[in-house]
Amino acid sequence: MSNHRLTWDQYFMLNAHLISMRSTCNRLNVGSVLVKNNRIISTGYNGGISGDDHCLDAGCYVVDNHCLRCLHAEENAILQCALEGVSTKGSQIYVTHFPCIHCMKKILQAGITKIYYTHDYKNHEYCYHLLRISNVEAIKLEMDIENELNNKNDNSGRLSWNFQD
Repeated sequence: MSNHRLTWDQYFMLNAHLISMRSTCNRLNVGSVLVKNNRIISTGYNGGISGDDHCLDAGCYVVDNHCLRCLHAEENAILQCALEGVSTKGSQIYVTHFPCIHCMKKILQAGITKIYYTHDYKNHEYCYHLLRISNVEAIKLEMDIENELNNKNDNSGRLSWNFQD
């Protein structure tokens, strides 16, 4: 980040990583940002439904290696749009990890036209098939997130933080 302005992709992906810090899952912290016309329309992180226990508090409720307690970050972002009456058609999603097969189906069905991610995570072959037949791109952004957030050579007064418990 030395003396340059973040690109839109960097900006939205860094937001996804920041949002992942709200995750209430013990197994993996995931964040997502839904974007339309370079404007954030929704965000999501993985965690329990409103009003129920969180994995951080009650532990994961795992059946067949899947936590039944958690909604995924992509689901939460899409559902927030549905709740507020915001169309996802023609939007893009920035997500910290490659979507699981169930989220991939929801992303495609919601009319999201492009997927950006930084980390591979159990990338299922059927996801790639669905991307091909839907004519949707999944683009892996090669970003050094820690370097973007903690560049010690940048004296421009940009925001930085050090969270401590």
